Amino acid sequence: MHIQVDCEIALAFPEPAAVILMLSLHPSIAPAARGSERLEVDPAVGLHRFTDVYGNRCARVFVPAGRAVFRHFAVVENSGLPDAQVWNAHQHLVQELPDDALLFLLASRYCEVDSELKETAWAMFGTLPAGWSLVRAVCTFVHQHVRFDYLQARANRTALDVYRERVGVCRDFTHLAVTLCRCLNIPARYCTGYLGDIGVPVVPEPMDVSAWFEVYLGGQWHTFDARHNVPRIGRVVVARGRDAADVALTTAFGVNRLETFRVGTIEVAGPSR
Repeated sequence: MHIQVDCEIALAFPEPAAVILMLSLHPSIAPAARGSERLEVDPAVGLHRFTDVYGNRCARVFVPAGRAVFRHFAVVENSGLPDAQVWNAHQHLVQELPDDALLFLLASRYCEVDSELKETAWAMFGTLPAGWSLVRAVCTFVHQHVRFDYLQARANRTALDVYRERVGVCRDFTHLAVTLCRCLNIPARYCTGYLGDIGVPVVPEPMDVSAWFEVYLGGQWHTFDARHNVPRIGRVVVARGRDAADVALTTAFGVNRLETFRVGTIEVAGPSR
C-alpha cells in the first residue's frame, strides 16, 4: 500500500529568526519513499540539511520577519501490516545491552525515571514476567489510567504530571509509558510521525502528528502505542529521541506565533503530485 503524508506549519515572526525543522522522513524509512519527498519553505530561503545526534534528518533556515510557511510532502510504500507482535522477545539484562541503548534507560526532560515513578513501576509491575508481556502490561495500564483530551494539552506536562493528573494527549501517554519502561530497566525511546486512520474507524477531529514509542527487546527495537493500545497500520516515522524535547517539528529561536498547523495522512493508489 502507499500512504501520502503532508504537513504545513505557518509561523509569524516579528523579527528575523533561525529555525530548526524536523519534518523529513526518518532515514530508516526514507528508502520507502516513492516519487519525490519535498521539504519547502516560503519565502524561499537557504536550507541547510544535517543529521542530529539521534540520527534524525533535520534542516536549519533563517527566515525574515513576517509569515513563514514550512511544508513537507511524501508518498511512502508500506507493508499494510499492523505493528508486529513478538511475544517471545527476550528482555535483556542491563549488562547485556548494547552501549547505544543505555541512553534510553536514563531520565530525560519529560521522563523522570529518578522520581517516585520508579517505586511505583516496581510496585505495580515488578512481579510480572519480563519481556513483551511486561511492556504490554505497562501500555494497558497507561491506556486505562490516562484520559485523552485535546483541550488538556500542555507543553510542559511531564510523565509524573501525567500519572498524577490522569489526562493528556498522545505525547503524554507516550511519556508515561516510556518512563515506566525505563524504570523497569527496559530501554524505551520516543517516536513521532504520521499515523492515519487506516484500518480503523475514521476520527472526525483534525489530524495531528502522532507519538508512540519503541522498546529494545530480543536484540532489536519494537513498536508500542499506549495511546491506542492496539496494533496499528501505516506508521510513518519522522523522528526518534529520548522524549518530545528531542523531536520537535519546528524549533524557532525567537518570538513567533503559530498561524496554521495542518497534517494529512491518507492511503493512495500510488505516488502522486
